[in-house]
Amino acid sequence: MGDITVLIVDDEERMRKLIKDFLAQKGFGILEAGDGEEALKIFEENRNKINLILLDVMMPKLDGWSVLRQIRQTSKVPIIMLTARGEEQDELFGFELGVDEYISKPFSPKILVARVEAILKRVEPEEKKLKNYGGIVIDAEGRTVTVDGKQIEMSLREYELLKYLVDNANIALSRDKILNNVWNYDYYGDSRTIDSHIKKIRHKLGKKGKYIETIRGIGYKFEVK
Repeated sequence: MGDITVLIVDDEERMRKLIKDFLAQKGFGILEAGDGEEALKIFEENRNKINLILLDVMMPKLDGWSVLRQIRQTSKVPIIMLTARGEEQDELFGFELGVDEYISKPFSPKILVARVEAILKRVEPEEKKLKNYGGIVIDAEGRTVTVDGKQIEMSLREYELLKYLVDNANIALSRDKILNNVWNYDYYGDSRTIDSHIKKIRHKLGKKGKYIETIRGIGYKFEVK
């Protein structure tokens, strides 16, 4: 799960380390914050890579509720609230604000990890529809492409070619392999048609077009630089 990142927000360093150690064993990437203000700063800087937030309620500067409210204004990222108080009213308040799960301290780290995995599994199908490649977002369900938030028009073949390249990111793909997988085996045209499509795609991607690299004597490779 190296591509899954969890933001741990707790003012207790020992608690953060405990949670971090257990999540790291499962291969999660970890970001940490010791107070509410730091949490918001880290979230804004990494909002495209954070998949879940573990958020303590009682913290200095900004408490968990304030952090939750601000994040929920712009994001639906899954949030598990951590609190030393297990009162029913607190839990109801949390759910009203958009909490996905609520865990009272003290808790079993293994149970916490299981809750994290369960929530990520629940939202996974929705997340899989959208993939972000360095600012190029591909919606597999809607078959659309946006660059830095702006949708670009693409023909079906251009879309399929770009999708094939990003699905095989960092791999040098020969023209023959691209033809066989994008145009299918029944295509008998010239492989130069790939070059013309690549040229059009690069133009439409603007500055992001540089992610499609020409591998001399082979073909092409998609790599976010």
